[in-house]
Amino acid sequence: MRAYFDTFSGISGDMTVGALLDLGLPFAELERTIAALGVTGCELAVGHRDHGAIRAVKFDVRLTAPQPERPFATIRAMLEDAAISAPVRDRALAVFAVLAEAEGRIHGVPPEAVHFHEVGGVDAIVDVVGAALGVETLGITAIDVGPLPLGSGIVDSAHGRLPVPAPATVELLRGFAVRPGDGAGEMVTPTGAAILRGFGAVPAAPAALVPTRIGYGSGTRTLADRPNVLRIVLGEDVAPARGANDTMVVLETNIDDMNPELYEHATARLFAAGAVDVVLVPVQMKKGRPGVVLQVLAPPDRRDAVAGVLFAETTTIGVRMYTVERLKLERRVEEVATPYGTIRVKISGPEGGPRTIAPEYESCREAATRASVALRVVYDAARRAAG
Repeated sequence: MRAYFDTFSGISGDMTVGALLDLGLPFAELERTIAALGVTGCELAVGHRDHGAIRAVKFDVRLTAPQPERPFATIRAMLEDAAISAPVRDRALAVFAVLAEAEGRIHGVPPEAVHFHEVGGVDAIVDVVGAALGVETLGITAIDVGPLPLGSGIVDSAHGRLPVPAPATVELLRGFAVRPGDGAGEMVTPTGAAILRGFGAVPAAPAALVPTRIGYGSGTRTLADRPNVLRIVLGEDVAPARGANDTMVVLETNIDDMNPELYEHATARLFAAGAVDVVLVPVQMKKGRPGVVLQVLAPPDRRDAVAGVLFAETTTIGVRMYTVERLKLERRVEEVATPYGTIRVKISGPEGGPRTIAPEYESCREAATRASVALRVVYDAARRAAG
């Protein structure tokens, strides 16, 4: 399931959770997950707010007792110790990790030494975990985001008066499309920007999408020039027409100065941006240095989005691009019933001829986790059901 974040009025944590609730995230499940964090002195509230012709869900975290400011290490320990699902925990940890990295660059300290102020409060923690829960519950596997209005003016913070957008927000929006000066006041909060980067959002509109659900999350302020809402459109990618061949674009770059641990996240974002294949080839570069050729195959209409991810998530300063012709078999995706639930299976090959059956990894992994059985058991069951 793909989600398009239509950010004509920016984004914040509470707007994101509100839109996900509007899309179908059960409020009771959100309450149970937040309770598992062990935070106290707050209560969750959900209602509706009208912005002209748009009725949006308004999500609030109401404080009932004073809250401490928390360093990154404390928040990480809280999430690691909480009895919440691994995907929700990992997404939330990714958000706070990119926040810590951004704050660390600004203040010249390691991420582990970062002490959060506003984004370390319980409301930010609830917003991040709630957004992670919504993405998992709704089955969102890819996120696209439209151009972000940067706003204007000055805001008060724990570090004094700061320009809009705040320095951490600008750091987090590296590689995203932005509109400087659009909007009065803060349009994109640090939490909202961190959710986009931590969740691997891609700065581009989907090439083609079949909308299935639309959710609106309300902001707190009333804006004079636009409804203060975040719109999230859920839908399925339009399947490409079947054919014997098509045209693709190859984007590649040589890298010899990047932490290898970062490739996994970069690869995930490249696929979310529309890449159909990502390959890492070890090479020996000048002066005998080991390096990597990072090669990406993508449809032509996803070229710019993929290039944007390469520049944002790797150390490259240049990308080679060229067009190639691809010869391919006809393929389709079917859902098959197994003792462990419904599994998505990719089937390729001509009708009446030999076929290749490939159960989808994520579908098998989720079923194996639910049933507490080995992944290969589910994989084999799906192949038998499709055969």
